[in-house]
Amino acid sequence: QVQLLESGGGAVEAGGSLKLSCVVSRMTDTRYMAWFRQAPGKEREGVAAIYTVSDVTYYADSVKGRFSISRDKDKRTLYLQMNTLKPEDTAMYYCAADTKTPIMTRIQALRPLAYTDWGQGTQVTVSS
Repeated sequence: QVQLLESGGGAVEAGGSLKLSCVVSRMTDTRYMAWFRQAPGKEREGVAAIYTVSDVTYYADSVKGRFSISRDKDKRTLYLQMNTLKPEDTAMYYCAADTKTPIMTRIQALRPLAYTDWGQGTQVTVSS
């Protein structure tokens, strides 16, 4: 099990940018890490994921070309750079980690059930 702490959320206008950070207690223990989001009344959805063994990345269609997931091993930090934000991006954003699964497909890597360790979330609000 790893501990995760997100930061970087806030309120921005449509078209703006934000960069979320997630510090993980032991990044070397992870195999996949991901960002999820959940808006009020909606299910939690996968936004982006990274296979930490090779840094292969996966994105939801709704954010492809606008969001970028990356990590800094030395800082034990996962990032989500969000550009060209839209009001529909408004949600609580969560960082998640998996430490056990050998291989996932893109669809699997963007499913909440694939992850056992979660942060507390950081709120992103985009106004029109």
